[in-house]
Amino acid sequence: MINRIIREDPSKSDMHNRQAITPRLLWESMKDYDLYPLYILGLCFQTPMVTPKMYFTLSLKRFGFGTFKTNLLVVPSQVMHIIFMLSLTYLAELRSELTFTAMIGELWALPFLIFMYTFDMNAINKWIAWLVMTLLISWPDAHPIQVSWNSRNSNSVRLRTVSASLYNMGVQTSNIIAANIYREDDKPRYRRGNRVLVILCVSNIALYTLTKVYYVMKNKRRESIWGRMTGEEREEYVAGTSDKGNRRLDFRFAH
Repeated sequence: MINRIIREDPSKSDMHNRQAITPRLLWESMKDYDLYPLYILGLCFQTPMVTPKMYFTLSLKRFGFGTFKTNLLVVPSQVMHIIFMLSLTYLAELRSELTFTAMIGELWALPFLIFMYTFDMNAINKWIAWLVMTLLISWPDAHPIQVSWNSRNSNSVRLRTVSASLYNMGVQTSNIIAANIYREDDKPRYRRGNRVLVILCVSNIALYTLTKVYYVMKNKRRESIWGRMTGEEREEYVAGTSDKGNRRLDFRFAH
C-alpha cells in the first residue's frame, strides 16, 4: 500500500512524520504565490452567506416566530446544506472541474441576496422571508472542494501542511468579517449590510474566474516549456532538478 501511494505521488516521501518544518521551510511555503488565489478565495467565498446565517434565528424571531418554531425552522437549512455540499463535492469530481463547480455556491446565493437587498424582509410574508433565507443559507458549500484543491496544488508534504493552515486561517478570518457586516445603525432591515453582501458575492464570482484564468495560463506556460524539451532533456530535468513541489515543470495545477 505504501509503495503504491508513493508511486502515485512521489512528493509524499519528501518528509517523514516526525520531521519538523524549520523556519526556513515555513517561509519557503508561505511565500509560494501560486497558492495565494486559493487563500484569497478562502478569505472571501463564504462571507456573503455566513452573515445571514449568523442572524438567522434572530431574524426568525423578528419575523414573528416563537422560540420553539424558530428551532424547528432552522433544521431544514442544516439538512439541505449538508446534502448540497456533498452533492457539489461529488459533482466536482465527476466533472473534473473545480473552479466553476465551486463558483456554483456564489451563483446560488446571489439572487437571494439581491432579493434581501431589494425587499424589506420584515414587511413581506414571514413564510416567504423564511423560505428565502433558508434557501440562501443552504447554499452548496465549496469548502471541501477548496481544501482538496489546495492540497492538490501544493504537491509536497511541506507545502501541503502549511498551505492547509493558511487556507484555514483565511476561512476563520472570513467568519470574523462576516460577523461585523450587519451593524447596529443599519437594523432592522440591514440594507447597507445586504448591499455589501451583494457586492462581495459578485466579487467572489470574479475571483473564481480570475483564479481559473491564472491556473490555465500557468499550465499553458509550463506545457510550452515542457513541449520544447527533448525526451533526453526531460529525463535530465526529472533526475536532477532542484525544483520542488508545485515549482516542477512537469507539475500541472488543478483548476
